[in-house]
Amino acid sequence: MSCKLLWLLLPVCGVLVWGAFLVDAPVRAAVVASQGKGWKKSPDYRFQSSVRVFGDWPPLMAGCLVALALARVLKSRRWMRVIAAAMVASTLAGIVANTSRLTTGRTRPGAKIEQGFYGPWHDGHLLVGQHAWNSFPSGHTATAFGLAAVILFACPAAGVLALVGAGLVAWSSIAMGAHHPSDVTVSVILSFVVAWFVWRWMSGPGGGWIERVMRLPSGI
Repeated sequence: MSCKLLWLLLPVCGVLVWGAFLVDAPVRAAVVASQGKGWKKSPDYRFQSSVRVFGDWPPLMAGCLVALALARVLKSRRWMRVIAAAMVASTLAGIVANTSRLTTGRTRPGAKIEQGFYGPWHDGHLLVGQHAWNSFPSGHTATAFGLAAVILFACPAAGVLALVGAGLVAWSSIAMGAHHPSDVTVSVILSFVVAWFVWRWMSGPGGGWIERVMRLPSGI
């Protein structure tokens, strides 16, 4: 990535984050209004809940392990690297997001308290690890987009499909009242940055470790 492109992307990302913060409250109000009182008994609620469950890190890694084993059987060096890179990027993005949100103290959209950023300590109480104050950024979104972004960089056609899946995870976080649009937006940007560096490393000499781990013969 050239310095010129980087300087172009920085203000774009800044505008996206700024815009996301502006629509946090209106989006939450629209979501609540559209769902109604009986939403938690609806098929849409069950669908969004399932997306949150299967879009979390453990199921994503389980699926990647199956795909990695298939790539090994097919002796595909490239896809072994792609899948391994996606696993690494997903994990790193998730770690950064989940570690960061322990300190921001941002309230969940559905929390019965005044919305805001309270930091790790508020009103004599430690907020680290308290679910209602750990909204920013979104861990689910970071892991899903970290995985999808690598696939997009490596194979755009397959990456588009992966982004659709990651987008469902991000939207479910908003629909379920777990995260604000700004939480999700920051996680998406974070994930793309992490994924770009990971894929740049894995697509070069740095990716040889996965072939050694999977014991792929050098002549194949």
